[in-house]
Amino acid sequence: METEWIIGRHAVYESLRSGRSIDRVLLAEGVQKKGIKEILDYLQREKIPYQWVPRVRLDQLSQGGNHQGIMALVAAYRYHQIEDCLALAEERKQLPFLLLLDGIEDPHNLGSILRTADAAGVHGVVIPKRRAVGLTSTVAKTSAGAIEYVPVVRVTNLNRLVDDLKKQGIWIVGSDGKAEQSYDQVDYDMPVALVIGNEGTGISQLLKKKCDFLVRLPMHGQVSSLNASVAAGILMYEIVRGRNKK
Repeated sequence: METEWIIGRHAVYESLRSGRSIDRVLLAEGVQKKGIKEILDYLQREKIPYQWVPRVRLDQLSQGGNHQGIMALVAAYRYHQIEDCLALAEERKQLPFLLLLDGIEDPHNLGSILRTADAAGVHGVVIPKRRAVGLTSTVAKTSAGAIEYVPVVRVTNLNRLVDDLKKQGIWIVGSDGKAEQSYDQVDYDMPVALVIGNEGTGISQLLKKKCDFLVRLPMHGQVSSLNASVAAGILMYEIVRGRNKK
């Protein structure tokens, strides 16, 4: 079984709470026990091996990451199938709500997007296998544990997936700064897959052509675009707002 280290209190705690397979936990000597009481209680209750080690050991393993005095060796993140996401929507008796990320390369952006996706009730996030960040310890930490609860699908070809989703009655909404339609002019009370593009270049031209709707966020300042995770958050909650109105 492949393993990897995850770092930080939120990431480790949510891994424990979600029931993920954990090999062992390392705690930095000198860490205030009061700040990690819930984690310590969980480790002792579930009899998960843990060890107090010099902080420099965690510094080495995390390669300079902000581990907050705690790390866990866990089973590598499992990617889901798109069918799992659609089944989740059916289980919740909700219209499918998917998020397609076209080449997000910054792990902090992906982590932030997952955190918002969890809060907004997204049924699954799709990322491509090439030219995009995957599920890493940095993504896990930035997501504040949301990585444990939002199904993430990794596909070879986003364009092919979009074709399949459209055949299943899911409407594709892409974010594009040059779109004629404003983001608040679409009725989102329908099965939706929201497409967010690369931090620099946006959505690829072919994928853009496949979108049923292209929407823009109004920009009244001097900068021409928003950070990908911020744009994704605004659009996700516009979908939530639109559906709640019904």
